[in-house]
Amino acid sequence: MQNVAFHNPTKLLFGRGQVAALASEIPPWAKVLVTYGSGSIKTNPVYAQVLEALQAFQVIEFSGIEANPSYETLMRAVEIVRAEGIGFLVALGGGPALDGTKFIAVAVPFPGDPWDICAHGAVPNSSLPVGAVLTLPATGSEANGHAAITRLSTREKLAFAHPLAQPKFAIMDPEHTLGLPKRPIANGVVDAFVQVTEQYLTYPAEVPVQDRLAEGLLATLIEEGPRTLAQPKDYPARCNVMWCTLMAFHGLVGCGAPWDGSTHAIAHELCAFHGLDTAQALAIVLPNLLWVQREAKAEKLLQYAERVWQVREGSPASRVAQAIIRTRNYFESLGVGTHLSDYNIGSERFDEILARLEAHQVLPLGERQDLGLAKLREILMLAR
Repeated sequence: MQNVAFHNPTKLLFGRGQVAALASEIPPWAKVLVTYGSGSIKTNPVYAQVLEALQAFQVIEFSGIEANPSYETLMRAVEIVRAEGIGFLVALGGGPALDGTKFIAVAVPFPGDPWDICAHGAVPNSSLPVGAVLTLPATGSEANGHAAITRLSTREKLAFAHPLAQPKFAIMDPEHTLGLPKRPIANGVVDAFVQVTEQYLTYPAEVPVQDRLAEGLLATLIEEGPRTLAQPKDYPARCNVMWCTLMAFHGLVGCGAPWDGSTHAIAHELCAFHGLDTAQALAIVLPNLLWVQREAKAEKLLQYAERVWQVREGSPASRVAQAIIRTRNYFESLGVGTHLSDYNIGSERFDEILARLEAHQVLPLGERQDLGLAKLREILMLAR
């Protein structure tokens, strides 16, 4: 196990009726910007609950944050915040609203071009405070300082991470997810599943607590994901899914362990070039990445096969193959396609995607830095 410095300061308010506590989490003097995606949030009772909880504050609303939050849209919000003297940001929605709001928070006081935070690793030295009211469990963005932002003009989707961007609090009421369509719920389950596998499917690192935590989260998502889709009003199932998605990227799973962010790195390029939902791109990439890396990841894939999928018979190669096949089948059982052809996407942009990864100077990828251009092309070819 590697050395660890773990600190997660986000206050979690989980369960029914927690929106009522929103006002007590914001300084009474603050002028508030409430951010969200499309206007569909207004059909969710949480929208009225948030405005009621904030009735003592001066509130400005900002809508239109995309499924892949765009720099162009977010910079419009930055100008509003600067002009209006906003003192607190409340993100209402799922991962996109949260990621976008984190970027707004660090961009407002940033002295240079805020895109440099994503593109060149520029370090923010201050941030506006952010609170989260979660309506879509998916990425764990409500309790970490990570975000991914798309620049439409250059077709880039880049991530940044900084403790200053971490929400001060997160309100998580599973009742607010009961009316959601199947697609965002399925996407959320897939996103959380991949977040966990990137921290777990690497190589043995003498981290049994983290391994068992990862395996428990994956097993719970396998059980509760289909249940919550089949029974959309099942509150306990929604609680379990929401808690799993939080824990997927809360920080504990990866403590002291190697990490492989390759699936997200490749998926972000697919999103940037083709406009896929993040979870759709992740479901396309992961099974093929695991297949290409099946020998490098053999020890952990065998552990995954046995402990998560209960595959205990056959040769090691057969068990690994069965685990990868079951992973793909699981995503597809949720209604999330695992091939580019499922979204009418071909191979015509593979060269651009590989060139972009090379230009971003992230290669080689992988926990052992063994994913170069040849293997990445193989993964993309298998994903067709």
